[in-house]
Amino acid sequence: MESEKKHSNSNASTLDQEIIEQFRNEETRNYAFNLLVREYQKRLYWHIRKIIIDHDDTDDVLQNVFIKIWRNLENFKAESQLFTWMYRIATNESINFLNQKKKRAGIPLDDVSAFLANNLESDSYYKGDEIQTKLQKAILTLPDKQRIVFNMKYFDEMKYEEMSKILETSVGALKASYHHAVKKIENYLTKD
Repeated sequence: MESEKKHSNSNASTLDQEIIEQFRNEETRNYAFNLLVREYQKRLYWHIRKIIIDHDDTDDVLQNVFIKIWRNLENFKAESQLFTWMYRIATNESINFLNQKKKRAGIPLDDVSAFLANNLESDSYYKGDEIQTKLQKAILTLPDKQRIVFNMKYFDEMKYEEMSKILETSVGALKASYHHAVKKIENYLTKD
């Protein structure tokens, strides 16, 4: 299993290098970007969706993320993996979108759980059963940072080191956030 993961990361690294090289060439730029979108669109969509909840809003944010990637990929310095860099853009765009939406709706920045839970219940694309819905509502009670850390660790099975690069936070702080998030979710799920 571990060797499969290393092989998979190696393939991703090779593909990332190919995408970046082809993107920097005017003649192959569109091809490279289409390859990037095909390779990463689904993962980025679900990362954003877990933060924003609403399908239509997620599509809008994803479109903005790809615009930012298009504008900045030529100058990507490869100080991190390409996916890590894109994940950071997606996370920041998602948080900015939520903050703007909260301001427009007149919702205090720290009181978003009811707002997002309402989005979850009204989203016609959401197909969760009762248990999944209860878990999602529990997750939505978390502060944004804890919610993002929980989603990345629990659903995306991301390592703390990779999360640290994306969120630009120490591993220790991420472990603490995840631990607090798990406790809050457990309390929410057992309160009935």
